[in-house]
Amino acid sequence: MERYLIINADDFGMCHAGNVAVFDLLQKGGITSATIMAPCPWAKEAALFAAKHPEYAIGLHLTTTSEWGTYRWGPVSRGDVSSLVDEEGFMWHEADQFEKAADLAQVAAEIDAQYDKLAQFGFTPSHFDNHMGTLYGVATGRFELLEVAIRACAAHGGMPFRFPSKFTEEQFSNKMLDIQVPKEVVLGLLDQVTAGAAAAGVAVLDYLMPGDWDGPQADSYENYREYIFEKYRAFPEGIIETYIHPVVECDEVKAICGSWERRNWEYKLFSDPKTREFIESIGIQLINYRDLKRMRFGG
Repeated sequence: MERYLIINADDFGMCHAGNVAVFDLLQKGGITSATIMAPCPWAKEAALFAAKHPEYAIGLHLTTTSEWGTYRWGPVSRGDVSSLVDEEGFMWHEADQFEKAADLAQVAAEIDAQYDKLAQFGFTPSHFDNHMGTLYGVATGRFELLEVAIRACAAHGGMPFRFPSKFTEEQFSNKMLDIQVPKEVVLGLLDQVTAGAAAAGVAVLDYLMPGDWDGPQADSYENYREYIFEKYRAFPEGIIETYIHPVVECDEVKAICGSWERRNWEYKLFSDPKTREFIESIGIQLINYRDLKRMRFGG
C-alpha cells in the first residue's frame, strides 16, 4: 500500500498573520488543505479567499474553545449557548471544560451556525475538522460529541471528517492530541466510529499524526526541521493527515500567543520548496480531502 499525506493548516481565519501564511502556502503548494475558524475575527477574509479559489480544499475548523488569554471569541449561534460559554461569555478555554459543560443540542446548533456564517460569503467547505479535538470527547470520555460531529458531516452533504481509524503507540503520548482517556477505551471506539462514518457516507483517515513540541525540536528551527523530516520518514502506509498552525511574524500574532515563533517555523518550513521535494523523494504522495472522499467512496 502507498503512503498518502494531507498537510492541513489549522486556525485559518484566527488572525490576519495566519491568513497571510495560509494564502502563501496554498499558492506555493506547501500545504494541501486548510480549515477556517468561523467564530474568529478574520474568518470572513479566509472565507472570501476560499470562495474565490475553489481549486483549494479548504474546510471548516469546528470551534468550541477559545484558548488565548486576552484574544477571545464566542459562539456564532443566536440561540441558547449557555453551556458553550464561560463566565465571561466567551467559549471555554480548555477542551475538558467544554466537554463537561456542553449540551449536545447546543453543540449541534453551533456547528450549523458556523457553517451558515461562512456560507453567506460563498464558501462551501471541502471537509470538517475540530479545534483542539473537542468533538472527539477524548479529554473526558464524552464520545457522544463525536456522534454529533459525524451526524453534522452527513447532514452537510457527506463532509469528510478528521478522524483516524487507526492508532500507533506514539499517538497516545502525543501532547497535541492530548488523549486523557485510557488507551483501551480509544481502541475500542475506533471500529465503531469508522463503521458508523462509512455508513453515513463520511470519509475518515487511516492516521492522524501531528507534530509535537515536547523535545529538542522546540529549541531551534533547525531541530524542528530535522524532527519533521525524521517523523515523515517513519510514517506508516495508508492515508495520513498532519496539521500545522502557520503564521507570518508580526506584532499582531506576538500579542496573541506565546507560541508564535514555533508557528512561524512551521510557515518557514512548509514554504520552503525543499520540504515538498523531500516529502516526494521518500515516496509520499500529497493529497487533499476531496481526494480522500474519492478514494473512500469513488466518484
